[in-house]
Amino acid sequence: MAMIWAGIDAGKTHHHCVAIDESGRRLLSRRVANDEPELLELLADVLALGNEVTRGIDLADGGAALAITILFNHEQPVHYLSGRAIHRASESYRGEGKTDAKDAAVIADQARIRRDLYPLGTGDETVTDLKIFTGRRMDLVADRTRTVNRLRAQLTDIFPGLERALDLTNTGPLMLLTGYQTPASLRRAGKKRLETWLRNRKVLRSDRLAEIALEAAGRQHTSLPGEKLTAQMVHILAREVMALNQQVSELDKAIEARFREHRDFEVITSMPGLGVILGAKFLAATGGDMSLFGTPDCLAGLGGVAPVPRDSGKISSNLCRPRRYNRRLQRVFYNSALLSIRHCEDSRRFCERKRAEGKRHIQAVLALVRRRVNVIWALLRDGRTYEAVPPTVLAA
Repeated sequence: MAMIWAGIDAGKTHHHCVAIDESGRRLLSRRVANDEPELLELLADVLALGNEVTRGIDLADGGAALAITILFNHEQPVHYLSGRAIHRASESYRGEGKTDAKDAAVIADQARIRRDLYPLGTGDETVTDLKIFTGRRMDLVADRTRTVNRLRAQLTDIFPGLERALDLTNTGPLMLLTGYQTPASLRRAGKKRLETWLRNRKVLRSDRLAEIALEAAGRQHTSLPGEKLTAQMVHILAREVMALNQQVSELDKAIEARFREHRDFEVITSMPGLGVILGAKFLAATGGDMSLFGTPDCLAGLGGVAPVPRDSGKISSNLCRPRRYNRRLQRVFYNSALLSIRHCEDSRRFCERKRAEGKRHIQAVLALVRRRVNVIWALLRDGRTYEAVPPTVLAA
């Protein structure tokens, strides 16, 4: 039997599969439900067409997870093509229409002619769990940010002086707003009663917080329209932010516990600036297997910290920022570099040297990021922890 190439245009409820031979002739085109019996039947029908099948798919998780897992369980390799690559490739095929069958045919043909496609792996169970944990944490942090912004807006409507005076990312001010939201209520409570109320709820530096709140209340004696209802909204939003803070804290503990079970925990967290949370995000974005990248340049390209050439005609050496990269990984690289500048003397000196060369702050940080990518890639490749002074190699 000849070689077969199969393309799967994955969806939430249905997939479309197209199989072609070495000449590009379509041998099979079928729409199947995203259910195990139909996927197993499709697998058997495609295997019946040839003894060697190369598959391509446009999703690496989500709705395609069941199909990919079934293929892995039957030892069938799968290659990944991004939606952007399929969209651009489809422009070179006949017809302007877009259908699932055409997309599946494009995926199959691209799998036939290309040799640079990314092979999907079964993945480490710990890495999979960290992807779920870190994804959930991003959602919670985004929800918290939106809720804090709504809380600030509501508090500004009735008590702008207190909104300016409080840091609503801390537990103490949030606890204060669950009990007191208006200037009149704070003045009625008085300093001693307010301090006792905060202290009973285990608020740190309750005396200072009470002083700040009463000072703001003393500057406003006007009751604004809708104050009573808005105060109720402030109370509810403050409770929501505190609940989100608790969820994030509990999730951080779960992330750390799961991350510690990975073989590269000590290696990743030894890197200055890469703590538990950023290290877990790095592992979730890369999988931790540096052999998949080959060189640190490939890892830097995935993180969007390696410039790409944009040359044309007489224009040469024109380096630009890449357009296709993993933005989550880029944030990990950049934030960890900023933290390392604060806590690592070598990183601080490197940035100062770049600034002395005339580079702007962002350029200096990106230069540090690129240097750190080389380091973390080498550490994971060799399986050793970071040392400020690299070990010397003794001559034989």
